Amino acid sequence: MRTALIFAAGAAATLLPMIAHRAHAQTFPTKPVRLVVPTPAGSSVDIAARVIAEGLRERMAQLVLVENKPGAGGTIAAAEVARAAPDGHHLFAGFNGPLATAPFLFRALPYKPLSDFAPVVATVSQPHVLAVSAVHPARTLAEFVADVKGKPGLYNYASVGNASASHLAMELFKSQAGLGLTHVPYSGGPAATQALLAGDAQALFAAYANVKELAAAGRLKVLGLVEAARSRGLPDVPTFAEQGVRGVQAPLFNGIVAPAGTPPAVVAKLNRDIREVLAEARVRGRLFAAGMEVIGGTPEELSALMRAEAARWEPVIKRLVLRVD
Repeated sequence: MRTALIFAAGAAATLLPMIAHRAHAQTFPTKPVRLVVPTPAGSSVDIAARVIAEGLRERMAQLVLVENKPGAGGTIAAAEVARAAPDGHHLFAGFNGPLATAPFLFRALPYKPLSDFAPVVATVSQPHVLAVSAVHPARTLAEFVADVKGKPGLYNYASVGNASASHLAMELFKSQAGLGLTHVPYSGGPAATQALLAGDAQALFAAYANVKELAAAGRLKVLGLVEAARSRGLPDVPTFAEQGVRGVQAPLFNGIVAPAGTPPAVVAKLNRDIREVLAEARVRGRLFAAGMEVIGGTPEELSALMRAEAARWEPVIKRLVLRVD
């Protein structure tokens, strides 16, 4: 009898957390959900987050509030969400920098991407392009390299922020091609793009969504793509490798994460709901029109993507001796 009671108590102890997690998922969300975006309104990350939030509101019958909190390469917003209650009501719409490469660039990062977050889903990938002003004399990547080398120390390059893929891609390109360009970080894609238009900077690596309309209007030129292959949305833009510059790849991804400790059942529900939003033809169409491709997948696949991106950039950052604080 005593053995049976001990067994029953042990079984109950095992089942109670499972029942609690399942109950949490069935009642979630119980209040508005915050989706914190670490870039300004109108940036490529913001565009994707707002499209997804709109679809989630319909599924959850609950408000999904997009909050823009740019600064420090996305790490201020990331740290805030990492410290938030792990109940599924606080989400971070991140990208390569705060989700993978920030630990190698900031000496005192107040969170650890791989342990302080519960990955939910990878949302979109974005073509990463080198853009210059329409009045710049270069029409090709080779002409750009020749022009910069002929005017050492004269040119600035804009980035969408310290520790961003925009920053890292140019530093890697400078190293590979032997270029002298001065870094001027801005608080996101819109501000960096305006600097290019104003002549305050002469080059910018950016998500295509940030420069798409200006390129279509002839106000900017896109010289190349830092990806392994051409983009479906940019079939006429060659990769750097095609143009003879090898070893410069900086693919962009966006992903949504929650604070570590968020119940697995809640993470599973969020993953399912967001994937359903991303599967809608109208959503995919809107994102593709903005220059993005849907990724989707499981939380485990986002975790693997974050780890792979960290492993790929860590030796590069150390070799180039890059620090931003």
